[in-house]
Amino acid sequence: MFIKLAAVLVLGAAPIAVLIFEVVLNATSMFNHGNVRLPAWLDHGLRLIVVTPDMHRVHHSIDRRETDSNFGFNVPWWDRLFGTYRDQPALGHDGMTLGIDRFREPRELWVDRMLWQPLRGDVPVHGRTTS
Repeated sequence: MFIKLAAVLVLGAAPIAVLIFEVVLNATSMFNHGNVRLPAWLDHGLRLIVVTPDMHRVHHSIDRRETDSNFGFNVPWWDRLFGTYRDQPALGHDGMTLGIDRFREPRELWVDRMLWQPLRGDVPVHGRTTS
């Protein structure tokens, strides 16, 4: 947050512009991280201008090719421009596995464990452990 604030101050952005940007950014992030299934025709049209939940969900797959795709959570143009856009997961949305294998145990989803996860050395990073 301090880095973002420093950048805003250095750039001299108008406070109202920063407020509008943050509202739009957070609204689109909540939308595409929502567990919402849109009709196919609507999803297809929307993903030309905004990242949809089905489009971004591919990024959360355990399949490395899918994890390394669809990074955007606001506009889809960067993924299309840089070749990281992936239309659908290989196994379809119903067959796709989400998340990190290490954190599939129910105990790993407790708040105390989730807060500790970034500091643990036994977490795999793309096939290797960080310890």
